Amino acid sequence: MKLNDESSKPADDQPPDRPPDPLPPESSLPDPDPARMSPAAMADHLGTLLDAVFDSERDRGAADAARVRRIDAARVFSEVTINTSALVAPDYVGFGGDAYQRDLTARVLVSEVACGLRIPERTAETLIVESQALVHDFPATLAALEQGQISYRHAHTLLDQAWTLPAAARPAFEAAVLPKAATLTVAKFDGVARRLREKLHPESIAVRHARCLGDRELTFEPAPDGMAYLHLYQSVEKVRAIFDRATGLARNLQRAREPRTLTQLRADAVTDVLIDGVTPGGLGQGIRANVAVMVSVMTLLGHDDEPAHIEGYGPIDADTARRLAAHAPSFTRLLTHPETGVILSVGRSRYKVPEDLRRWLRVRDETCRGPGCNRSAASCDIDHGVEWRDRGRTRYDNLSHQCKRMHKLKTETNWNMVQRVGGIVDWTSPTGHVYRTEPANLIEVPPPF
Repeated sequence: MKLNDESSKPADDQPPDRPPDPLPPESSLPDPDPARMSPAAMADHLGTLLDAVFDSERDRGAADAARVRRIDAARVFSEVTINTSALVAPDYVGFGGDAYQRDLTARVLVSEVACGLRIPERTAETLIVESQALVHDFPATLAALEQGQISYRHAHTLLDQAWTLPAAARPAFEAAVLPKAATLTVAKFDGVARRLREKLHPESIAVRHARCLGDRELTFEPAPDGMAYLHLYQSVEKVRAIFDRATGLARNLQRAREPRTLTQLRADAVTDVLIDGVTPGGLGQGIRANVAVMVSVMTLLGHDDEPAHIEGYGPIDADTARRLAAHAPSFTRLLTHPETGVILSVGRSRYKVPEDLRRWLRVRDETCRGPGCNRSAASCDIDHGVEWRDRGRTRYDNLSHQCKRMHKLKTETNWNMVQRVGGIVDWTSPTGHVYRTEPANLIEVPPPF
């Protein structure tokens, strides 16, 4: 049937078969002029913008739920590879029995999830365990996440409180606490979940506390602008006592002309005690904290203000570096010129790495060179890239730091590494993905090396 309505005819400059132009994306539309809008229109427009924000958050929940399902599917499938050469190095297939093989394949999965998502291995391990729990043990929580009713942080908080509950008590816990997650902030939800867990837990808090004491730790976290955090996980009465003592010391330091605040004094008091203090048993007597700093001679002499580099952190300002150097009892020379005499290679003459080369490698690497690993080089092995048994040399460009976990993966699974010029290390996973790690500090190596 032919229409005679003129409005149905194509424009002269648009071919008949051409589809209509799509609407411009929302981000390209001009913002309305608030000066020309009524208060009601302004409120409506702001509401529309906020609705888009809330929709994005719901979409993120659905995306997180999809990631959970995919991670668990990868876990389930990886377990099929036990006692095959799909992930495990041929020499180690079947080695140590099924339990050992399960551990190896689990390590491969953790390491690659960590690399692919650019997260620490411990975080990847937690993500895999949480994904398994959400899919198989907490389906209502996963459904709420999928529908955008809660965030992944709420789901993580629920799991964090549920882990110590017996399996039989978890469904009741989820049913009682999950509705609260849809209306509370994560912090408030954590408080509600914590209190409910105490009611449902058949084990006394004293027994659980005794078990958790084994997890106490002190951790270091870098912060911007030459700063860092020190986190202490310890029994609450001891942490409270430390804080109260620090406050007492800080108050004793307050004077009429003291410019520091109580907060600053508290931090300085704890710092002084930890660096110079002695425990009641005498531990710490004569011990001083050591900080490794790399700074150029020109900066030390005051000819420039190039940032120095502190091991395990990164750049610090020149004045701080000069102050540290002024109180340093000695200096370790690193290779910046052939006349320094640092031994960079002993070739095939010996397997053991010379001490000065160890120091050189430690400054170059700073951490484990495995992808995604941030363990300090001080607690890692120095590994030959080309194995000694395969005619590899004890030489700077064939050596790198690897934590025991990564060293084991390289040896016993199908993870492979190649060390390239400049200390760059390329790792190839058993699934064929390539991940590159670069040295923390690029130290030039002059000829003839």
